[in-house]
Amino acid sequence: MSKSDETAALIRTRAGDAPVRLGLVLGSGLGHLADAVDGVAIPYGDLPGFPHAGVSGHNPNLVVGNLEGVRVAVFGGRAHYYERGNAAAMRLPLEVLRGLGAEGVILTNAAGSLRPDMPTGSIMCLSDHINFSGLNPLIGEATDARFVPMTDAHDAAYRAALVAAAAQAGVTMAQGVYAWYSGPSFETPAEIRALKILGADAVGMSTVPEVILARFLGLRVAAISTITNMAAGMSAEKISHEHTKAMAPIGAAKLERVLRQFLRDLA
Repeated sequence: MSKSDETAALIRTRAGDAPVRLGLVLGSGLGHLADAVDGVAIPYGDLPGFPHAGVSGHNPNLVVGNLEGVRVAVFGGRAHYYERGNAAAMRLPLEVLRGLGAEGVILTNAAGSLRPDMPTGSIMCLSDHINFSGLNPLIGEATDARFVPMTDAHDAAYRAALVAAAAQAGVTMAQGVYAWYSGPSFETPAEIRALKILGADAVGMSTVPEVILARFLGLRVAAISTITNMAAGMSAEKISHEHTKAMAPIGAAKLERVLRQFLRDLA
């Protein structure tokens, strides 16, 4: 039995055998959404191989249960490449999610905006991404499955459902391209100018490795950013992690309304 199968079996002993339909990975400012799940919270520390989320603003628990009529597995924190230099840090949690029966995953993150019409407090559904870091979580994978097509990495049906949910919830949600920058230092103004030329609308330090891993594992995927700041050189804001944590709840409140409506429609 693989490590992911063993971990999935352990989770079932605590949360029940009913299959999970969807995974949610919560970024900064959304941790409270896990508290709304009618289910069981399991600390990452109880799950061998799960990341010990090392970023303040994340809540390292896996919560399995019902939210708006859908059985979900909610990851209250993620591991980032910049913590230990491992782009595949979220591989085991996503393998476990698949083992619990999920068909897909919705990823969320905090990001900086490259668009004046998408200010702090906005939310953006990812239409595509740019792997600006050049890193890949599948480096070292020995099978031919590593050659994952990414043309439709961001599931069109999920995206359409999220857009419809936003409209129904009365929330303005942009769509755009997210660029992954490895971090942990923020980008320079020159790097942001380069990303704008490349076609990016937002930039952040997560999500892209998880999109690649999810597609490798056969999971459908969609992602939404909460805009916590304007990117370097775009405004007079002083960018910092403390600023990100302070601003995250503004967009997170909108994102929660969209996610709840999306789940109600899915149910």
